[in-house]
Amino acid sequence: MTQPISNSEDRVEVLVVGAGPAGLTLAIDLARRGVACHVVEATEERGVNPRCNTTSARSMEIFRRLGLADDIRRAGLPEDYPTSIQYRTTLSGEEIFRLDLPAARDVLDGVGKDQWPTPEPQHRISQLFLEPILEQYASGLPGLTLERGTRLVEFRQDDDHVEAVVEAAGVRRTLHCAYVVGCDGAHSTVRRQLGIRYEGVDAIQQFVSTFLRSPELGRLAARDRAWTYWTYGRRIASLIAIDGDSLWLNHVAFAPDHDTEGEDPEELLREAVGKPVEHEVLGVVRWTGRRLVAERYRTGRVFLAGDAAHIWIPVGGFGMNAGIQDAATLGWMLAAVHHGWAPPSLLDAYEPERKPVGEQFARAVGTAAHKSFAEFSPDIHLPGPDGERARAAFADRLAVTEPHRYSPDGFSFGYHYAQSPLVVGGEKQVAITMGGHLERARPGFRLPHVWLDDDRSVLDVLGPGFTLLRTDTAVGVASWTLAARELGIPLAVVDLPARWPDRYPTELLLVRPDQHVAWMGGADARPDELLNTVTGRAVAHQR
Repeated sequence: MTQPISNSEDRVEVLVVGAGPAGLTLAIDLARRGVACHVVEATEERGVNPRCNTTSARSMEIFRRLGLADDIRRAGLPEDYPTSIQYRTTLSGEEIFRLDLPAARDVLDGVGKDQWPTPEPQHRISQLFLEPILEQYASGLPGLTLERGTRLVEFRQDDDHVEAVVEAAGVRRTLHCAYVVGCDGAHSTVRRQLGIRYEGVDAIQQFVSTFLRSPELGRLAARDRAWTYWTYGRRIASLIAIDGDSLWLNHVAFAPDHDTEGEDPEELLREAVGKPVEHEVLGVVRWTGRRLVAERYRTGRVFLAGDAAHIWIPVGGFGMNAGIQDAATLGWMLAAVHHGWAPPSLLDAYEPERKPVGEQFARAVGTAAHKSFAEFSPDIHLPGPDGERARAAFADRLAVTEPHRYSPDGFSFGYHYAQSPLVVGGEKQVAITMGGHLERARPGFRLPHVWLDDDRSVLDVLGPGFTLLRTDTAVGVASWTLAARELGIPLAVVDLPARWPDRYPTELLLVRPDQHVAWMGGADARPDELLNTVTGRAVAHQR
């Protein structure tokens, strides 16, 4: 039946399709930068099943910049609940290995903060609790509107705009948009209409995930609280604390060719716990862990971000957090073009910056998943010395594979845009690893954190546009401020104490709006040439 069509034609600067973490982060960032945006979300209500349960340190830094970090850190698990990881034969069985990690209260109180590589360590919070915080904050921002129960039907691109047809309550209307961003997940309507395919491995692991309520399980876990309990019964499983009390998520992994339809969630829970527990099943999802990256992240005025651009097996929440990074990159670029201090050619850098990161993350996550879900000896369940020896040998293996997975500083601080056309002097072929990163400023990398004398992070003093950090006040910056003024580029100048030469090894560092270093050097710099390059003007001129 033909759908009724409204005569209204709305004008939208940026249409964001999808109100998940990536879409909401992008919309909030744009609105705070003075860019009007409209978000459409096909579902009437948020999903009831937990998905990602970790917000990375880099995502928390992005939320700190947006003014949301403290609200997020106070949500999810109780503030005194440890975020530790335990590895056990079953929940009620023998301990094999553990990673003791701090509670949110320790972070809020700054316990050991002088040793942190970030002002915002990672936070364990279910997407069930994260999304409402983002949505509530978004609803109060001027220039940001959100429609639930509205789906994108189709769109058509012209040279200077995109016409997007959306439908709500059976009524369709056309939105005239400067840009459209598909943050609409693995089954993205935007990606499909662009004709962009995923590339990679279609099935790494099969899963059955059961969301449940069980006060008895909460009481059992309270004997030795942890955020996640890995168990090794018939299948490898992870029991994740959602609210630190009665809400739990039981992930059970199977081979990629296994048919999970015959797997009973009740039996899977009993195997993970080691005995029956009273519980109420709130939801069951049978799904496939993949390693896929879109062949392109952009066509014309339409972009992909989040799961619409990349999906992979969730061994540490890396998919959602990579989507938040996508949003941070695309947000400043769209705002710069909108406000006229960068040409549209700036947007050409989005794909060459973010796609290589997605590809490297996908490979690293796939490798980590292979190690974490590798076969284990059933001898770990034996009584007596034989079982003790098997558990000790397994613990030795876990001590190698697990720490970086649960403290992945390389993914948070080591991803980079060294080869971006907007970065000057970037190194070549710098691999991204899950655990490793160098706390030394480098072009293309996120600016390393230090605490300043007033207890702020250096990341807190960066301006909303570009920031020129100066470590030697004898170096003049008048040529920089003049060049920026003539080009209309927002530039803040911040002097840093010269006490961190190993971390900030040059006299001047030019930092982008997304907190990544665009250039490093000294007094012999050519500010006009550099500012033209880092804002995409040099590329536009070459054309």
